[in-house]
Amino acid sequence: MSTLEHTPSSGLPADSDSTDELVVSVVIPCLNEEENIEACVAQALGAMAAAGIAGEVVVADNASTDRSAELATAAGARVVHEPRRGYGSAYMAGFAAARGKYIVMGDADLTYDFNEIPRFVEELDKGAELVMGDRMDNIKPGAMPWLHRYVGNPVLSGILNGFFKTGISDAHCGMRALRRDVLPRLDLRTTGMEFASEMVIRAGKENLRIAEFPIDYHPRGGESKLDTWRDGWRHLRFLLVHSPTHLFVLPGVVLSALGLLIALISVSGVEVFGRQWQLHTTVGGSMLMIVGVQVVALGLCAHAYGSYFMGEKDAWFDRMRARYRLEHGLLLGAASASVGLVTGIVIFGIWINSGFGSLSEERLAILATTLVVIGLQTIFSSFLLSILGLRRRSDG
Repeated sequence: MSTLEHTPSSGLPADSDSTDELVVSVVIPCLNEEENIEACVAQALGAMAAAGIAGEVVVADNASTDRSAELATAAGARVVHEPRRGYGSAYMAGFAAARGKYIVMGDADLTYDFNEIPRFVEELDKGAELVMGDRMDNIKPGAMPWLHRYVGNPVLSGILNGFFKTGISDAHCGMRALRRDVLPRLDLRTTGMEFASEMVIRAGKENLRIAEFPIDYHPRGGESKLDTWRDGWRHLRFLLVHSPTHLFVLPGVVLSALGLLIALISVSGVEVFGRQWQLHTTVGGSMLMIVGVQVVALGLCAHAYGSYFMGEKDAWFDRMRARYRLEHGLLLGAASASVGLVTGIVIFGIWINSGFGSLSEERLAILATTLVVIGLQTIFSSFLLSILGLRRRSDG
C-alpha cells in the first residue's frame, strides 16, 4: 500500500485539509530521477504560482533507490511511496493522493515543460475532460529516437485511433491533464507503460470531451527507463486485448466466409482459375469455417466478459445483446446442425441406392460434418454467453 509524506509547500497552509482551494494537482511518477526531480517540482510550482493557480505537486515515488523522494520533498512536493513497480502503479497512487479539481500529468525526466500547465488548465476550464499534449511536430533534436518518432508512435497511435476512434494525434504523450472527477468513470487498472493507452481508450469509450494542443518535447535528463521492443509490444498487446472486435470477431468472420466460399466452390465443381478444386480444397475450406466460427465465438465471449465484468463499452455489442437472446443462438446452431444431418442422410441414401458399394461423396460428407460441428459450436457458445450474462446479473 502507498504511504504519504506531507509538506506545507504545496500551495496550501500546512494545517489545511481543504480540497476546495486546490485547482491543480500535478502528479509526477518517479523512479530514480534524482538528477531531474527537483527541477521538475520547482518548475511546476513556479508555473502555477506565476499563473495564480492554487495547486500542489504530488510525486509518486516508485520504490526509488536513490535520493529522489528526499529531493522531491525538499523541493516542495508531497511524496507518495508506491512499492509496486510500474508506470501505471505510480500514477494510480498519485491520483489517489491528489486533491485538486484538475490533475496534470508529467514525467520526471525534464522531457516536458511544466510551464505549459496554465494551457492545460485553460482547456479544462473550457469544458474538456481530458487534455492531451501533442509532441510530434515539436520534438527537439535528440529528444526521441527515429524508431519511436517515425514508426512506433505513429503506428501505435494509428492502431488506437482505428480501433477506438479517439482522433488523438499523439496517444502516448506523457503530458496530459484530466478532471479528477472522471477517474471513477475511467476505472484505470493497468500497472505498466500501457497505462497511457488505457487512459485514452477508456476516455474514448466513455465519450469524454477530449482536447489536444501541440507542446515541445525535450531531450530527457538521466537514463531512460523505456524498453523499445518490450514496451512497444505491451502497448500493441493491450490495444488488441481491449478490442475483441479486431482481435477475434473480424478475423473470424473473414475466415468463416473464405472457408464457406472455398468449400462451396469445391463441392459444386465450379471451375475457378481454369480448373476444378477437389478434396484437399474442401478440407481446407472446412478447417477455415470451423476455426472462423470458433474465433467469432471467442470474440463474443470476450466482449461479454469485458462488458459485464470490466465496465467496457462497445456500441455494436450493446445493440446485439439487446436484440438477441440465447434462443436465437440455439436456433441458429440447430439450423446449421440440421442441414449437416440432412446432408448426411442424403449421402446415406445414395449409399443405399448404390447397393452399399463404393461411395464417392467425400466432399459432401466433409461439408455435412463441418455444418454439424459449427452448429454444436454455436449452441454451446450461446449457452456460455448466457451464463456470463446470468453471472453478471446475479453479481449485480
